[in-house]
Amino acid sequence: MATVKEKKTAKTTKKVAPAKPRGRFARIRESFEKSKGWKRTAWLTLFGVGLAVWVGAVLFVAQFVVAFLFVKILPREDLTSNVVSSVYQVLVYALSMAAIIFVPWAVLHYRTSRNELGLRGLPTWTDIFLAPIGFIVVMIAAGILMAIMMAILPGVDWEQAQEVGYNNLYRAGDFFLAFICLVVLAPICEEIIFRGWLYGKLRFRMSAVPAIIITSLLFGIMHGQLNVGVTVFAMSLGMCVMRELTGTIWSGVLLHMIKNGIAFYFLFVA
Repeated sequence: MATVKEKKTAKTTKKVAPAKPRGRFARIRESFEKSKGWKRTAWLTLFGVGLAVWVGAVLFVAQFVVAFLFVKILPREDLTSNVVSSVYQVLVYALSMAAIIFVPWAVLHYRTSRNELGLRGLPTWTDIFLAPIGFIVVMIAAGILMAIMMAILPGVDWEQAQEVGYNNLYRAGDFFLAFICLVVLAPICEEIIFRGWLYGKLRFRMSAVPAIIITSLLFGIMHGQLNVGVTVFAMSLGMCVMRELTGTIWSGVLLHMIKNGIAFYFLFVA
């Protein structure tokens, strides 16, 4: 039988959980958090560029992988159909988001919360009213930036049409698929990737200005056309600011939908 002293000792003794093995990424992160001065600036720069390269690489590889599979599986005459274009976009976005969010989580234990993604709650009235106001502001800013770039680079074809992957929309079903992919799906997925995951991760470690610039530069580069890149760069600046104001990506999603909806009208309806 245990004595009274032994019982008290057993009650007061706390169980200590075994220490979890620390990987190389954990040690690098600790060094990053403890650094100061120029070392911290260097770490922040490396961190921001690394995340941007990761997102850009995943988006590029996802497009290549899905296109490769389609070329191998589908007949050549079906590759340009609007249904295939829609399925292609859905698969690229799904693969990209899964890799960007869950690969760092699974490999490096670099978890992502809903707050970091800016998906807290549902769109509010503030988001709904802020989106059209923000759209007007960013389009004015885009026009000014475009005029400056045209003066600096007069030899560039600034009237080049944006490639969106759809041609010859004659049937109602084709219009519906294109509208869903371009005006609904693309804004939601791109906002989750850029103003959600990328900006959320950057903003957690650095101030707003460098996070906004890195996110917006990558967003412009990934559109692949200089004239389009200038416009979406200005858009991204505004949508990042809107996330700062609201704490979520919903106003940016709505603004993105407005912009893509107007572009859809002029490309395929008017």
